[in-house]
Amino acid sequence: MFVSDTKLRVLYAHTDKMGVVYYGNYYEFFEAGKNDMLRILGMPYTEIESLGYIIPVLKSHCEYFTPAKYDQLINIRCYLKEMPAARMRIDYEITFEGEKIATGYTEHCFANMHTFKPSRPPEKFTELLKKYYK
Repeated sequence: MFVSDTKLRVLYAHTDKMGVVYYGNYYEFFEAGKNDMLRILGMPYTEIESLGYIIPVLKSHCEYFTPAKYDQLINIRCYLKEMPAARMRIDYEITFEGEKIATGYTEHCFANMHTFKPSRPPEKFTELLKKYYK
């Protein structure tokens, strides 16, 4: 299993009139975690695109436990629990000082950037992940 952590400071722009993070912004936090996860793995999204691939979202889900608030330094933990193939699921856990704020997942597919047809991930991507799945 591959796991990464990303720290993100909640901006005032992330909050709503109630002073808490607007529910839709948690998906932006998931995206920040995913992009950082790919960078930590050694294959940032820009490199995936340069190889002619995209990773569109097929499904997303989020559950909320306690609200995040302005200026909190939250942690976004991303899990790749299974070796990605043509599809890839990323699980997320957002916490603040150990307290669970939200969990969720996104399901993606690898696709050819020009034809939008599903494909297997780039070989380099698979090679980078092999050591985490035995």
